[in-house]
Amino acid sequence: MSIQRVTSKQAKTDALLADAKLQAFVPDTRGFSEQTVRHMLDRYGMIYVKPVKGTFGNGVIRVERLDGEADPYVFQSGERQYRFDTFDRMYGKLLTVKRNRAYLAQQGIHLLKYNNRRFDLRVMVQKNPAHKWETTGMIGRLSHPRRIVTNYHNGGTPLPVDKLLAPTLDREQINELQAYLQQHGVKVAAVLERRFPRLKEIGIDIALDEQLKPWILEVNTLPDVYLFRKLPNLSTFRRMYAYAVAYGRYSKRNRKRRA
Repeated sequence: MSIQRVTSKQAKTDALLADAKLQAFVPDTRGFSEQTVRHMLDRYGMIYVKPVKGTFGNGVIRVERLDGEADPYVFQSGERQYRFDTFDRMYGKLLTVKRNRAYLAQQGIHLLKYNNRRFDLRVMVQKNPAHKWETTGMIGRLSHPRRIVTNYHNGGTPLPVDKLLAPTLDREQINELQAYLQQHGVKVAAVLERRFPRLKEIGIDIALDEQLKPWILEVNTLPDVYLFRKLPNLSTFRRMYAYAVAYGRYSKRNRKRRA
């Protein structure tokens, strides 16, 4: 049986929202439209608009309404920032930047920072050889200083989670948070499996806000296992890779790529 992939961000979001216990951890996410963008900016002040189908953070745009500014409407795509005095002018330019691709609008979460750069966490969850969901690793992703996304392929820097959290939490608090996220990851995987029964692995992008609440920004059903080779200790990557071989993502003859 082949490994299931789900490319639609909306389909994965809908599956998570169907679970009452996970709803509180999913940012408000809606189909892109002028009315939606206007309403969500009024409500949240900052939103992200992102392609329904896309990888590596490509095409993600951050949109803000900054009260009290002469040009209060701002959005950033890549390293380019645009400012406008009215919503209509901003929205018109936004349409040209996003082009004709299907997009979503998502409530913006103000991420924790490390050295004044935003970061989020990738939580890897896999089916183990006993066919049970297991959180096999976590890694932090520190954003490029001039970009809005944290993805490695968009200039982000992979770092150990405890290093990124050390300025905010003590060792005991870090351990407690990591244990909670491990359990949270298994819960997310089990909920998604009810809708998509052939899933074998997921990578959950978790944002921690300034109150340390974890938000599920996105779930990737083709997560980058090799990202975890950036950690100082390769044992996490080796276990992930062994699990991926067991459920058929990689063949045994490709194991030499681990080195």
